[in-house]
Amino acid sequence: MEYREEDFLQLSGIQHYVFCKRQWCLIHMEQIWEENVRTVQGEILHENAHDPFFRESRKNVIVTRAMPVHSYRMGIAGECDIVEYRKSNKGISLFGKEGLYSVFPIEYKKGKPKEHDADVLQLVAQAMCLEEMLLTQIPTGAIYYGETRSRLQVEITEDRKEEVEKVFQEMHDLMISGKTSGVTRKKSCNACSLKEICLPMLVKTEKPSEYNKRILFET
Repeated sequence: MEYREEDFLQLSGIQHYVFCKRQWCLIHMEQIWEENVRTVQGEILHENAHDPFFRESRKNVIVTRAMPVHSYRMGIAGECDIVEYRKSNKGISLFGKEGLYSVFPIEYKKGKPKEHDADVLQLVAQAMCLEEMLLTQIPTGAIYYGETRSRLQVEITEDRKEEVEKVFQEMHDLMISGKTSGVTRKKSCNACSLKEICLPMLVKTEKPSEYNKRILFET
């Protein structure tokens, strides 16, 4: 099965979905967004990586930024912050370059490694898109964390690929249903930029957009 482009989901949405299904629904289904310190810091960090015209060659590595990627099989599209093409004995050929190159995606995050797998699965999804587009295999990638200023190497395993496919299927099903997930109160709610819109302590059944409209017209 292949998805139509008009049905593509944002690749980066997997990070929101794994962190909180309701957050993903608010952002990607109800088109609700709110900035806070964490989101602004993240945008500043990504600005340094998102230059689609940037291309750098150093020794046996070619570096590109903001590379558009997609997967018709999973129905997703997005960007890779950084893709390194490393000269190798096996891999893909690049226009105007001699030899073969392996592909190494790198995702930028402002904080530090997390207890959940949201960042890891986002990187794996990027690698899967690159594999589909470039007809190659990508065994590893990395996540660069701004707080620790270090790279976390990530293995692109079959188990993680299966998990990514499962999550995106759930996201497509939820998008088709049009039903926003209910509230599951967690400690992480306190740091969420959508806390005042989601209203996790108050809203149990209706959509935040419907709740806000009702309160507006009642007053």
